[in-house]
Amino acid sequence: MIARSALSGVSRKLLLSIAAIGATAAIAGLGTYATFTSSTSASQSVASGTVTIALGATGASTNRLTVGASNIAAGDTIQRSVDLINQGTLNLASVSLTTSATTSSLLNTDTSNGLQMAIDKCSVAWTEGGSAPAYTYTCSGSTSSVLASTPVVGSNLALSNLSALTAGSTDHLRVTLTLPSGAGNTLQNQSSVIQYAFTGTQRAATNQ
Repeated sequence: MIARSALSGVSRKLLLSIAAIGATAAIAGLGTYATFTSSTSASQSVASGTVTIALGATGASTNRLTVGASNIAAGDTIQRSVDLINQGTLNLASVSLTTSATTSSLLNTDTSNGLQMAIDKCSVAWTEGGSAPAYTYTCSGSTSSVLASTPVVGSNLALSNLSALTAGSTDHLRVTLTLPSGAGNTLQNQSSVIQYAFTGTQRAATNQ
């Protein structure tokens, strides 16, 4: 009798332990699987713009910068037309011009008596006259100065009064090189090749 009662007590304890474990597992299961959730989402399209400036078609009155000149004398001028086009989708804060001499001589190194450069703009396309390479240009609209006279070689020269700061716009420019009338004999028999590089800078950052 004593042994049977002891065994019965042990059995009750085992059953109680198993029941307690089962209850704990059930509570843990409620904590894992009974959580409420909700989610939502959205998508946004973002595209960057472009900064693209270009010159007019080479060989036409929209770009005569590649046309050279020879046998120039003191006091002569060299006029060349060129269109500056904003082909990008962004407006620009500025456009600058850097000129360099890929073949150098006193024509570009003598900043006083060597070639001087000025750039003007016409509100409409320039009317081209003369015969190649001695072109002349007149404006049937209004003219404005884009770059005042300066030595032909310069770095990051700021250009003003440009319409091409606005995306899709075009400026009709005339580049004039002048050999000053005071150029002395040392400027004879000189030869230079001038390269023109225009750089457009995007507008200021803004909230979109």
